Amino acid sequence: MTRKVAYQGAVFAIAFAREQCGAYPGCEFFDGLAQLDKAKLMALFRIAGDHGKFFNPEKFGDLRGGLFEFKSFHIRMPFAYAKNERGLILITHGFIKKKAKTPKEEIARAWRIYEEDQAQTKLTIVGKTKR
Repeated sequence: MTRKVAYQGAVFAIAFAREQCGAYPGCEFFDGLAQLDKAKLMALFRIAGDHGKFFNPEKFGDLRGGLFEFKSFHIRMPFAYAKNERGLILITHGFIKKKAKTPKEEIARAWRIYEEDQAQTKLTIVGKTKR
């Protein structure tokens, strides 16, 4: 599967997860943001991609269970580490946070997109090994 990469760092590549239908909700959300918001998120992608460590809880959130989020003011972009591809961070989607806690629906959506992406990757890897 071809990846839509947002940033290729020294430690991690930051890419957008793909739904089963072929859509990239994270990429679509990112592309719809204002230039200033894109620049702020891209700075976070650079930190994650080049250093691989997150020390600022105001910019990187832990949603538990292996799910994290890039945070820029009210903008949130959940992500997880790819199971089948080493050195890859997958951004599932984006949303504007309106409450103090991240809505359960957004966490569930992130996991659904992530699992769909990983299932496609697994099928691709299996398909390649049979040749």
